[in-house]
This record gives sequence, C-alpha cells and structure tokens, in this order.
Amino acid sequence: MINKKMEQLGKVRSVIRELFEYGKKRKAEIGEDNVFDFSLGNPSVPAPDCVNETIRALTEEMSSLQLHGYSSAQGDAGVRKAIADYLNKEHGESFTADSIYMTVGAAASLTICLNALVCEGDEVVAFAPFFPEYRVFSESAGAKFVALAPTEDFQVDEAAFAKAINQNTKAVIVNSPNNPSGVVLTEESIKALCRVLKNKSEEYGHPIYLITDEPYRELVYDDVKVPFITKYYDNCLVCYSFSKSLSIPGERIGYIAVSPKMDCERDVYAAICGAGRALGYVCAPCMFQFVAARCLGQTADVSVYKHNRDLLYNALCDYGYKCIKPDGAFYLFLKTPEDDASAFCENAKKKELLVVPSDSFGCPGYVRISYCVSTKQIENALPAFKALAEEYGLK
Repeated sequence: MINKKMEQLGKVRSVIRELFEYGKKRKAEIGEDNVFDFSLGNPSVPAPDCVNETIRALTEEMSSLQLHGYSSAQGDAGVRKAIADYLNKEHGESFTADSIYMTVGAAASLTICLNALVCEGDEVVAFAPFFPEYRVFSESAGAKFVALAPTEDFQVDEAAFAKAINQNTKAVIVNSPNNPSGVVLTEESIKALCRVLKNKSEEYGHPIYLITDEPYRELVYDDVKVPFITKYYDNCLVCYSFSKSLSIPGERIGYIAVSPKMDCERDVYAAICGAGRALGYVCAPCMFQFVAARCLGQTADVSVYKHNRDLLYNALCDYGYKCIKPDGAFYLFLKTPEDDASAFCENAKKKELLVVPSDSFGCPGYVRISYCVSTKQIENALPAFKALAEEYGLK
C-alpha cells in the first residue's frame, strides 16, 4: 500500500501548474505568440551580468572538486558568513555563519522550517491570499493549516489576527511582497502582527514562531520599503531565495536565517539542520552557493517589471476591471466581474488568456496575472483583456 495522500498530490497538480501545462500544449497547437500565458511566476528578465561573470570566474579559480563537490551539510561556511555579514550590514543585525542554513530554494526553506518546528497537534497560520503550497507544506509537516480571511487592503487586522491565535499555534507564515497580490505589508501591519505574537506567546507560555517567506524582497517599486521582520520580532526565521532577485529559479538556491535573538536559538538551528537531514535537503547546489555569495545585493533589471506593472495595471483599470495595485513582486490581483473566478478563467481561455483563479490562494473572486513576461506579450494581450471586459459590460 502506498501513501494515498502523496499519490493524490502527484496526480492532481496545482492549478498554476495545470494552466502552465495547458499553455504549453496550446502553444504547440496554434503558435506561441497566439497564447497569452500569465500563469507562472517564472522571471522573464535575464540574470544580472554578475551571475554569468561569477560562474566564469569560479570555473577558473576553483578546482572541479571545490566547485562541484559536496559542501558542509548546512552549506559552505564562507558562503554562510558572507550572507550573515551582508544581512548585518543591510539591516543592522547580528547574524553569524551559524545562523544561516543554505537551501534548495525557498520551498525547501519553508518545508525545513515547518518540519523543524511542528509537533503533533500544532497549527500553522497564514494570511490570505497565500501561496497555495503553504497548505501542502504545513499539512505534510503534520500541522493543521489555518487560513485567515483577507482584509480589504490585504494588510493585518490586529483584532482578527489575535482571535485566530490559540495555544496550539506554533507558527505564522507571512509573505511580503506577496504572491499573489503584490502587496507589501506596511510597518504598521508588521508591528501589529508582532504585538499579537509577543502577547500570545506570553499568554500561552511558549514561543509562536514567525516564518517569513521572502523571495520577492528586492522586487519593489516606487521607493516602497520592505521591513526586515527580525528587527521587530525575535522568534523569527527568514526564508529567502535568489530565484527572483537574480532571475535564477532553476538553480534552486536560497537560505534560512535563524534570528540570533530567538529563544533557544541553538536548539532551533539544530532542529533546522535535523529537518534538512531528515528531508534529504543537505548540501544545497554547491556552485550556486558560491555564485549567490558573490552576487549579494545585486538584482535583475527590476525596471522592466515596473514598466510591465504600470502598462498592465493602467490598461486593465481603464477597461473597467478592479485591481489591487502591486507595490512589489510581479503579480497583479484582479477582482473578477463574476463571483466564480474559475468560470471567469474559462471565459478568458476562449481568448487565449491564461490567468490563475484565486480559490487555492484562499481568496475567492480574484485571478492572479503574472506579468513577469515580455512587454510584447502584455501589449498583444491587451485587446483580449479589453474584449473580455466588454463582454462583462464593465465599460
């Protein structure tokens, strides 16, 4: 007998992946330029020059064994120190190399953290809208997943959040800039969030951990600032990926940063190492550990995403759609003109528009549009978006 839960996860892909696979099939049928695929958050901007330059330099400077061999289980010590030093310089923190655990991207960071923290009967809380895999990751670690309904502005409702926390709450996941909305949590929301967590931790006599999922940290526009949450809350684990900032999603490289101010910080870090071992996630891709360490602070050309955002957001609003204006990431969250987001997506498909219904994000009645595509694709898709708006009588 096999694990039926895993069988079901394997047989039924996420709605995002289903749309992506449909898009590939449709492009083969009618031509790539005739399908407007906004399904996947796959960076369209090339990696910054430092990435390829560093790869070339590493192949000349390092032996094959150094570059392609195993690192320490938690990652190369020099790489971890470089990341700690960078975070300290940027955010005034006190990380050390032994605060950092190198991972196979942000998904591994999250699953390692959850498996390190969760015990039987624990609950994990996330704010809707949330990346759908949070539910999968949490439940696979043995937790009950609790989704909080969104506020109108997708910020933190302190009173509602406090009601959702109970003695079984082990961790809260936040994602800012947010996938799928592009919303950045304000400092006021962060302070409200942390106030509740501090008060509830004291009330129940155990720490409630804050897990921050931060692959989009540098992808922000119009001088918006992303608060670094360890400055506001001690029992915090930062999950980071270089996939979006450096446009290297296929290289699967990221890290966990364990706050040095955390209760029993050494025990938590040991649990992170143990979870990585149990899950088989030791020794993240070695060459890209070194690449990441030398490219800290660099990003792909974010101005392209800003241009795409402005082009798409302004056009859709002009057509009569109601959209959340994203301050970061590369997603636009559009309120559907009918209650059934999936039905809207099926109508969009008839015009070769592939957008993701929001139900699995915990926020019905919206669709996610990934604008990390070529500007030409957006320009070519606008007439289809306009025609769809006219069919719904939006203008």
